Amino acid sequence: MRHQKHKYKLNVSPSHRKSLMRNLAIEVIDHGMIKTTKTKAKAVQPVVEKLVTIAKEDTVANRRLALRKLDNKTAVNKLFTEVAPKFKERNGGYTRIMRLSDTRIGDNTEMAYISFVD
Repeated sequence: MRHQKHKYKLNVSPSHRKSLMRNLAIEVIDHGMIKTTKTKAKAVQPVVEKLVTIAKEDTVANRRLALRKLDNKTAVNKLFTEVAPKFKERNGGYTRIMRLSDTRIGDNTEMAYISFVD
């Protein structure tokens, strides 16, 4: 059964959704904060949280797991060396979503920032 398999479909095909989540996660790790739609931010948040949890313990197996999810060596390296050590003592809740009051010009979609907590 596939009950509750995807919380956010984002109105795209499964392969597009997978690459979209991968690219958004890489951008959050690289830049620390990105501006995107509120729904995409909510969809990528669990992906980034799970990656940070994996990266808190720096082992070869965990690096391979993260590389399998991200498929980007520089992002994985930054995740393990810079991002995860900041959250060594924190039990979850590594990211926050800040909603913006303004909407996107073209389609009036709600926008938000997703970033790591300090």
